[in-house]
Amino acid sequence: MEDFLTGKKHIHFIGIGGSGMYPLAQILHGQGFYLTGSDNNETETLQLVRNMGIPVYLGQRAENIEGADLIVHTAAIMSDNPELIAARASGVPVIERSVLLGLITSRYKNAVCVCGTHGKTTASSMLTHIFLADNVDLTAVIGGKLKAIHGSGICGKSETMVCEACEFVDTFLKLYPDTSVILNIDCDHLDYFKTMDNLRLSFTKFCNLTTDKIVYNGDDENTIIAVNNSDFKGKKVTFGLKPENDYYAKDIEQVSDFHTRFGLYHKGELLDTISIFVPGAHNVINALASAAAALENGCSIESINKGLSTFFGAVRRFERLAEIKGITIVDDYAHHPTEVKTLLETAKKMNFKRVWAVHQPFTYSRTATLLNEFADALKIADKVVLTEIMGSREKNTFNIYSKDLGEKIDGCVCVDTCDDAAEYVVKNAEEGDLVITFGCGDVYKSAYKMIELLGGTVEHFS
Repeated sequence: MEDFLTGKKHIHFIGIGGSGMYPLAQILHGQGFYLTGSDNNETETLQLVRNMGIPVYLGQRAENIEGADLIVHTAAIMSDNPELIAARASGVPVIERSVLLGLITSRYKNAVCVCGTHGKTTASSMLTHIFLADNVDLTAVIGGKLKAIHGSGICGKSETMVCEACEFVDTFLKLYPDTSVILNIDCDHLDYFKTMDNLRLSFTKFCNLTTDKIVYNGDDENTIIAVNNSDFKGKKVTFGLKPENDYYAKDIEQVSDFHTRFGLYHKGELLDTISIFVPGAHNVINALASAAAALENGCSIESINKGLSTFFGAVRRFERLAEIKGITIVDDYAHHPTEVKTLLETAKKMNFKRVWAVHQPFTYSRTATLLNEFADALKIADKVVLTEIMGSREKNTFNIYSKDLGEKIDGCVCVDTCDDAAEYVVKNAEEGDLVITFGCGDVYKSAYKMIELLGGTVEHFS
């Protein structure tokens, strides 16, 4: 395909401090483009952008776009934003951030795109760790912060790129994957997809975009259907727990709460015994996916072992923040019933007296549509505290509130804010308890508030 970025010299980012914009700025800056950007709020990320030598305007005004020959904006920028209005009137090409991400993947001969309803950030982080262990000078865009690359993105000089591929509003259909990794397909984003058939169809379209190989979960029925319905004629590789898969795990041993060991097999042959230091059976699957993708892209088994054994989780993925006065505080991104169920089942298998679930439901549509499923998942915990729903992009046309969910859970406590949740937990938690804050909004603030109230500090576990 023709490289749309060829000939562009000055690229301007509207909303450059956004978590999805920063890694793209890192990559294009590393490739020699001249960048400018603007944002309305002063943040830590904005300072990181400045540290790269990129001029940043605080406040969004029409004159900020002057001199640009390509303008990029985040999806969060409203249509009445004066800078965006000026951009669209300028005659200069204007694209949304997801389109730019797709254009960037097209510039790499080996773009490995990791998709699936659950586990994308963890699996793409694991894969990045493996490539780094194999001394691949890779480029990466990940949906969460990874300590090994000091953020969510890195720009390398090789032809390999790891890219987290999100299905929401078909964003991943703008990518150009050479290797597609499909972890699972579960009911989510039905405010957009409406039906599971439509969701599966989008994954099938993603398969059709793939040029080289598809590495997919051979234990997941929806994934199998999506792949089989595609027109993809390249190499197909399966992973999972069943020995019928090309890559599978056997002899899984829970060594400790945060240490799992298993045999990595390929078509009946033991390749190595692998240790991972993130909890839960679901992370064995994520490790299998990353190992299979890495091996199929030329990494050594030694690099697989080294990369996975030195991965201690991405930020907000069962992230241990503190152990204070016998109380362990963890933060996680889980925001779908399947993820919540997996998270809490994993926690209950650990050696804690009680498990506290501090949850901030995300979007009215998801909460209303999956109300009973959320209730069943949350009941796994010993104690449940709910903050009010974060509506994000939605208005509450569903007339749904956290109390509607709380009424389905015995002993559930509903509060208004993250601070309220923190204060309640600190007053009632006991030595030996595990407290997990989770959701994809700002419920992590509750965890940090608890640490403050308990008189502790955030710790760094490895």
